[in-house]
Amino acid sequence: MQNKRTGVYSRDQLTRLLHPQSIAVVGASTRAGSFGKQVLANMAHYTGRAYPVNARYQTINDQVCYGTIAELPEVPDCAVITAPREAVEEIVLDCAKAGVGGAIIFASGYSETAKEDRIAQQERLAAIARETGLRIVGPNCIGVVNALLDSRVTFMDITPIPKPVKNAVGIISQSGALGMALAQGVVRGHSVSHVLTSGNSCDVDMADYVNYLATDPACGSIACVFEGMATPERLLLAAENAWAANKPLIIFKMATGEQGAAAAMSHTGSLAGSHASYRAMFQHAGAVVVDDFESLMETASFFAKAPPPKARGAAVVAASGGAAIMATDRAEQVGVPMPQPMPDVKAILETRIPEFGSSRNPCDVTAQVLGDPESLQICAGALLGDPQYGVLVSPLTYGYAPSAKRPQVYDALAKQHGKMACVVWQTEWQDGPGVVEANECDRVALFRSMPACFSALSAWHWRADKRAAGTQTVASSSPEVIAATKALIAAAGSKTLTERQAKDVLAHYTIPVVGERLAQSEDDAVNAAAALGYPVVLKVESPDLPHKTEAGVIRLNLRDADEVRAGYLAVMANANKVEPAPRINGVLVQPMVPQGIEMVVGARNDPLFGPLIVVGLGGILVEVLKDTALSPAPVTPLQAEGLLRQLKGVKLLEGFRGMPAVDIGRLAQIISDVSRFAADHRDTVAELDVNPLICAGDRITAVDALIVTV
Repeated sequence: MQNKRTGVYSRDQLTRLLHPQSIAVVGASTRAGSFGKQVLANMAHYTGRAYPVNARYQTINDQVCYGTIAELPEVPDCAVITAPREAVEEIVLDCAKAGVGGAIIFASGYSETAKEDRIAQQERLAAIARETGLRIVGPNCIGVVNALLDSRVTFMDITPIPKPVKNAVGIISQSGALGMALAQGVVRGHSVSHVLTSGNSCDVDMADYVNYLATDPACGSIACVFEGMATPERLLLAAENAWAANKPLIIFKMATGEQGAAAAMSHTGSLAGSHASYRAMFQHAGAVVVDDFESLMETASFFAKAPPPKARGAAVVAASGGAAIMATDRAEQVGVPMPQPMPDVKAILETRIPEFGSSRNPCDVTAQVLGDPESLQICAGALLGDPQYGVLVSPLTYGYAPSAKRPQVYDALAKQHGKMACVVWQTEWQDGPGVVEANECDRVALFRSMPACFSALSAWHWRADKRAAGTQTVASSSPEVIAATKALIAAAGSKTLTERQAKDVLAHYTIPVVGERLAQSEDDAVNAAAALGYPVVLKVESPDLPHKTEAGVIRLNLRDADEVRAGYLAVMANANKVEPAPRINGVLVQPMVPQGIEMVVGARNDPLFGPLIVVGLGGILVEVLKDTALSPAPVTPLQAEGLLRQLKGVKLLEGFRGMPAVDIGRLAQIISDVSRFAADHRDTVAELDVNPLICAGDRITAVDALIVTV
């Protein structure tokens, strides 16, 4: 079993491991192709003290080689163990006995094999770490790199990483190969402070790495390649610490499907959870989630450089009309506004742009800038000076000498105005003139695609909004309400509550539910309809028929007694066709709620993260539309409104083609109340569904509900 820690290691607990002043290479060798030889070669540039350890040698490369850890002239801060798996445990015990600060284990063949004896071997390493305080990275890892010390503790033939600058990115990856691949961004001008890979994570893992870098001044942001963890709540704790330190954390989550999750299990021994749940939890903690590995490094670099946005608007300046249109399309897709320039700014643009160009936003300066290079600087400066714009976006469509000059122009202007500039590299010459120059600028971020650029800008505003909102708390439910609803759930007599029982429970949390009567016969149904008022709805009540539409046991919009009688017979006949025979309590008679926007508000108790609230456009089409937003429960009304704003169909709520706008504030309060119920009853309720919630203006009514207990 993996170590089930609840906290994360502090920076002090990891300093000797990750910022060592001395390193012992256990298993150092001169044998070609061996890990011991390659690590020693990589350590040639290390600014600290490196000690070869191997009883087979007296010297290696003119260095004294020591037989054991105990024979070293000092207790090393870190030991990198290059020995085979069979020898690792004894070496780890020697390190712990000597007081070494940390150990890095390359050997594989542990829990990733799924063999019981190998899992037990890994657990013994974890036990040593717990009992002695020796911090362990691995096993089955590629190693770690600290560019501040030029320590390349890895057996890979690694690309040299220059000393980091102030806008450096700290890289964390469960996959060693992908982590080192990101670090090769240095050849494109990116700055990297650390590359921390974790392998099987018997002790130190992703959460500890994030917590370590959260307060490290050497990096401006953290780029994280994540597969899964047995205790993901610890990563969320580390993410919250990064948020508190205002250190941007950018995460790419792998294993988003069933096959990917299985691969993660076999590759690292980790557990991959629901992608949507992870995304919701990361965003709740303030992390930025990217959908593509290819955009991770450039997004992290952007956040390492970017100041808080001064304005929401983006100005686009391009020498290609087509590229300008592409930028506008992507901005609209992710909700980044592109307002038109102020009159005084437009006047400046018109003096420098030919009539066949455009002084609007996007601004097409045309290829004529080649003959008038100063015009680009003047136009870009005017746009950055416009208070509506927080960022200048410039597509570069051709790699040649003039391309290399533009990033510095944008950099100087962005610094002058305290803003940010983005260059979108749109030529297939991926490393053409201008790439390194852009990445090396302090206030210019380079992106290889328009979607990545505008997604980063959208996340930039989202993160700023979240910081501005501050900490929010949800009002607690009264003990009386919690006790009353617990009693109702316990008295239901079934794991799945009927609709009537579920709505009775939710009404205690001020959820507006439709009224009803239970009928046992045609006559009862007709009498109930007359009392409630036509038109009415009929639904068979059964704990065994949670999905009534599919079972054909609902009839809508019945307008007189004859229709009610016919409807009663029809729904009962359909219910009696179901195999095995369901328990039937009767038929619910409800007023027909007038049409409106149909929403779904649900919750589920996630095995990794606890109660999660789901909102979306729904009714019977919820599975088809899949337009939902997710968050840990409970949420405040303001947070609930933020979930609604994430929906693609939010415009329907704002009033669409003459339909009345929904009272979003009231809807948000209802969502908050549902989430409070889910959080209060996390130990009792496994699933909750309020679907549909019919919304028209300030009239919002739950017409069906489902509660499933654990």
